[in-house]
Amino acid sequence: MTVLDMTIRKAVASEAERLAEIGYLAWERDLRPFLAGELQNRQAERRRLHHAVHDLLDRTIVAERDGVLVGWCARARGRAYIPYLFVSPLSQNQGIGTLLLKRMESVLELEGCDRVHLDTLSDNVRAVNFYQHLGYQILALKHEGGSGRDPQTSVRLEKRLSPYRGPLDVGPED
Repeated sequence: MTVLDMTIRKAVASEAERLAEIGYLAWERDLRPFLAGELQNRQAERRRLHHAVHDLLDRTIVAERDGVLVGWCARARGRAYIPYLFVSPLSQNQGIGTLLLKRMESVLELEGCDRVHLDTLSDNVRAVNFYQHLGYQILALKHEGGSGRDPQTSVRLEKRLSPYRGPLDVGPED
């Protein structure tokens, strides 16, 4: 199956639990190995994702293949920041994350943003490389944690947004 079989659309309330589950499964596989101490707490992460999905549902897009949700991306309120991009582990490496991210960048650009920011764990080289491949540049390292919490370092990335420029791809129905 190719990316061309995807539908990218706004999320709806009835999908919130499935989106939180996709986020959790991706977190478990791709992020948890880089975390230490309390940050590895599975129940806390399930709660955090549940709340995040419900809080940002109106700012979330989903990827759907054959009627099955396989990923989602959310943007923050009031700023050009993408706090969540998750693809179901079984659907990764198929271009779905790229498609979701590019679609969200288009939404932000159409809203008047000239750049977008996101963060990822600095130890997650696969994610850092993914974002850099899509034109993001590292702005800073952020040290999080402290006062009894395990320290964690994340990378702040930025991409300049610009209107679409390229060939007109018209189909037979245009």
